[in-house]
Amino acid sequence: MGYTSGVRIAARLSGTRDVRTRLQHRAQALLVATGLAVAAGPYVHAQTPARPDPVQATLNDAAAALQKGMLEQALQFFTDALADKGLSNDRRAVILADRGTVHMRRQAYKLAIDDFNRAVQLSPEYAPTYNNRGNALIAVGALREALKDFDRAIALSPTYGAAFANRASAHFRLGNIEQALADFSKAIEVTPQSVSALNGRGLVHLAAERPHAAVRDFTRALALDIRFAAGYRNRAAAKATLERNDDVIEDLSRAITFDPKNVESYLARADAYLSANNPEAALKDYNRGIELAPRSAATYVGRARALALSQAYDDALNDLVKAIEFDPKFSRAYAVRAWVYKLMQQLDLAHKDMERGLKLEPVTADALWAQGELEDARGRNDAAIQAFTKALGIDARHRPTLDALNRLGLVAAREESEITAAGADGWRVFQSGDYYFATNGQMPNLRVPLEMLGKGTPRIVGWERQKSPYANYGILRFAAGKLEVPGRAADDLEAAAIVDVQAQSTIGLTLSKKGQKAAGWTWEEGRLSVASAEGLTEEFVLKGGKAGAAAAAAVAAVGEKAAQPKRDSSAGSGSSGSKASGGQPQWSPWNDKQASQPTRQAARPQKPKSLFEMLFGN
Repeated sequence: MGYTSGVRIAARLSGTRDVRTRLQHRAQALLVATGLAVAAGPYVHAQTPARPDPVQATLNDAAAALQKGMLEQALQFFTDALADKGLSNDRRAVILADRGTVHMRRQAYKLAIDDFNRAVQLSPEYAPTYNNRGNALIAVGALREALKDFDRAIALSPTYGAAFANRASAHFRLGNIEQALADFSKAIEVTPQSVSALNGRGLVHLAAERPHAAVRDFTRALALDIRFAAGYRNRAAAKATLERNDDVIEDLSRAITFDPKNVESYLARADAYLSANNPEAALKDYNRGIELAPRSAATYVGRARALALSQAYDDALNDLVKAIEFDPKFSRAYAVRAWVYKLMQQLDLAHKDMERGLKLEPVTADALWAQGELEDARGRNDAAIQAFTKALGIDARHRPTLDALNRLGLVAAREESEITAAGADGWRVFQSGDYYFATNGQMPNLRVPLEMLGKGTPRIVGWERQKSPYANYGILRFAAGKLEVPGRAADDLEAAAIVDVQAQSTIGLTLSKKGQKAAGWTWEEGRLSVASAEGLTEEFVLKGGKAGAAAAAAVAAVGEKAAQPKRDSSAGSGSSGSKASGGQPQWSPWNDKQASQPTRQAARPQKPKSLFEMLFGN
């Protein structure tokens, strides 16, 4: 969230030149206290007031205390400043708003709301107060009331980037994906250097099953702040859905470098190590996670799975006992313990735990997966398939269920329908739930994900094979919807998939057109650089060169008429394609927070904002 201090725009609200000048000096003092340099601004060249201002001195002390993280002292200084009975209403409102932000950082949300309420009464046209009160309302779960405050802030200041980003966050938590996308896009438009807005939009794309778009936004955020640990974690989550396991481990290692005490990073990297069949490395990360959070049930469940895969069953059971002790209602712990008992051929104990898990949460994929595993162990194939099907009905990408079906030599059933008017140049477009993909009869093992970036359904715009030495590559362009951004007409979006024809894989997706803006393409030896329509330059690794040309010679030209697409058994189920073209995300029984569930994200405690973020809303 972006808190905004009153010093940023209070000068235009003050009633006298003296008040305005004192506020300008206050802003400068706050900036000096944080060690920031300001290139330009109305307060940079302010002159010293003619007479001493004891209130300003107190506010300077508050700024210094905030810079040192001394919240209680800062709070007292603001309270002392408010004791001056000679304050104008506007100035008192600004100080109240600032004290409210300190209460926010103390997580004293009711006190913060009280201060913001008083500030609004004294100065009802001050946009930052509504923005900050909206953040406080989000913190107490009053999301719809928060939306009203962000609406008011935006009405007062139509280019208020922080308010757009915060309103997007509220929409996201309410599950309003398209509204969140529009508001984050507007925030990025008016504040293109906003790391938080780019990160937020990336999370929206990830929740909407657009991992390629999510990776682009996280990458752009990281280009602005290479030490942004959460950005690396989020990009790793997006890459996990694309099954880029090496990249996932690399990003999580960077996140740990910049934030070595974050348990989430260790758990996610342990998951990636397990996916790479490296339980030893996974165990090290789980051990570190337990050191940092010794009562985390999810961490013990994760380590139990790694131990079971290493056939250390007794140790796995000990960890699961601890997990259940810390969280007796953690159904995933019972599901994993049932699976461990199954591996140990103790089916009666497995059955008891499976039933406990189902009783606690009868509609979770974990418990149904455990039920399917037990039915399979007893030779009840039909019952196992039925349980696995129910699990996929809850979570179409549930990794252990898909693995179980693969082990049984089955492919998860899914409903797919063709969008008949959307194909072109030998390509056909299909829909499965909210997931779209394109197929071509000349490449039966390829499913190209068609990620929508706005409202609408995809439509193939064109297919272009490249010339030598990159004749092995093709660009599939498709209409990616309309992006509605507050304050102006919607943009027509066009995306492009880079396809390796010989490998029958999708290298990546990029934004090729946004309204009248088009991407620039540069083909070089071993790489393709795309300056996207949003200003981000992306690089894609190619085989290219002579090797690429030789490989291309062996590939038949794509025909104009596609045959009936072959169902891809490697795609698993639900909204996934082949490994290279989207694939399945890696599942972990210990990761209790899914990026695709904004309501769970809302419960995550927010990291306190720096004074810079309070001042500039990023």
